[in-house]
Amino acid sequence: MPKLEPITTRVIPWAFEGGTLSFLDQRHLPAEERWIVCADAAETATAIRCLAVRGAPLIGVAAALGVAVEARRAVRGPASDFERALEEAFEVLLASRPTAVNLPAAISRMRRMAGSTAGADPGTRAQALEGEARLIAAEDQAACLAIGRHGADFLESRIGPGAATILTHCNAGALATAGIGTALGVIRALGARRPVRVFADETRPFWQGARLTAWELSRDGFDVTLLPDVAAASVIASGRVAAVVVGADRIAANGDVANKVGTYGLGLACRAHGVPFVVAAPTTTVDLATPSGDRIPIEERSGDEVLSIDLPGGGSVRLAPAGVAAFYPAFDVTPAGLVDAIVTERGVAQAPFPASLREQRRG
Repeated sequence: MPKLEPITTRVIPWAFEGGTLSFLDQRHLPAEERWIVCADAAETATAIRCLAVRGAPLIGVAAALGVAVEARRAVRGPASDFERALEEAFEVLLASRPTAVNLPAAISRMRRMAGSTAGADPGTRAQALEGEARLIAAEDQAACLAIGRHGADFLESRIGPGAATILTHCNAGALATAGIGTALGVIRALGARRPVRVFADETRPFWQGARLTAWELSRDGFDVTLLPDVAAASVIASGRVAAVVVGADRIAANGDVANKVGTYGLGLACRAHGVPFVVAAPTTTVDLATPSGDRIPIEERSGDEVLSIDLPGGGSVRLAPAGVAAFYPAFDVTPAGLVDAIVTERGVAQAPFPASLREQRRG
């Protein structure tokens, strides 16, 4: 097993150096490590929308960086255009994806910074916005480390000694954050203390588990086994899984959790078979303004993503007969009653979640 104390990862999916913003294009993993450069906010929004950049915390960081790179670009133009460029940047980035609350939270912080520096020259404002974006990234890195340790502590109190097998869904790791990950941060922290084996759900139709989670965990030396989504419930029932740990894109005030579609079924299986179901996310993912999961907007992506599969060498293969439609809600909502713990950088929230989540947000 890897020695991860201090807890680390080899995977760093973004860079902002010398005013150049670039991201590891996650659409091409694991076959190719290809980077894309975003010269402005519009290109950053496109990278988020097309899933080159993904994961709720990283989407928030990327949006903040997109504002910063837009501000740098706008400084080179007429001073009168700077304010308009910022406003357009806020709007285009806000529209890129609807479900993860981290994105509007990051944009809100960047708006406040823009407002607080409104009387300064564009160059000074651009520097302030870049500083705020870097701070958002640094806070996420620190949050991931804290989530990892709190989550590992909770699991050790629930699963007993010795080697442990953890099941996870989608990708809530370094590829989804600015740091070591949320759910995978917990797994990395636990792996620093004892042998850990990971079942990674393949996560149809974008294959985040197969392409991303398996890739980053194998790079960090973990024993990771890919699992078909449809096999997860029976594997949980078999007793081979000590706990399920997942991330979240938005957590409602009552503890309902929106995460990649397929998560709800894991919660049901865990409750049926007495397996701990743990959600790991920063407090920025907790949305106290949304009272319950039925108020969370669920992104519906094109059915074409279900009907065909891209080939490594280019092109695609259709999986269903011509004329057959597909419905693809990208997320589902796991009711709070199925969640054993919500781990944030500030500790472990448990039922009753309305009170414990408010306490987490107050810090």
